[in-house]
Amino acid sequence: MRKFLKGGIFFLGMVSLPVAMSPTQSKATPIPDYRNDPRLETLRKFFHHMDCPAERMAQVFLEAADAYDLDWRLLPSLSFVETTGGKAARNNNLFGWDSGRAKFPSPAAAIHAVGYRLANSEVYRGKKLDTLLAIYNPNPQYGRKVKSVMHSIAPAE
Repeated sequence: MRKFLKGGIFFLGMVSLPVAMSPTQSKATPIPDYRNDPRLETLRKFFHHMDCPAERMAQVFLEAADAYDLDWRLLPSLSFVETTGGKAARNNNLFGWDSGRAKFPSPAAAIHAVGYRLANSEVYRGKKLDTLLAIYNPNPQYGRKVKSVMHSIAPAE
């Protein structure tokens, strides 16, 4: 054991790093109550009708949409087109992010990570829906599929 420790410097203890917050978060921001939000029931019904695991994440989709100022139907629609609302998701990747290779600690983390990226990344930020979808997936039919699902969830507002 002595030979192993000789000549080296060792640090024991914990490293603490600051936690980054998204630009839309603040310590004083209250969590909205979605129980009476009609979008919640609409989204649950859509996923339930399609027998999708993402039904249990309906509130998280709304939280992310509101936090990142996205159309509330966009993230659920991307999830449905990519993984049938979680049926084909691997590693909590509901969105096929990074060609399906991305791993997320939870479905909620995936929803917030993708929502944040769509709202804040230079690649997507400020783009109109058609352009955003063409960047997300350049297949010419992709944008039509996602917009069709968005309309199935609820007509345009």
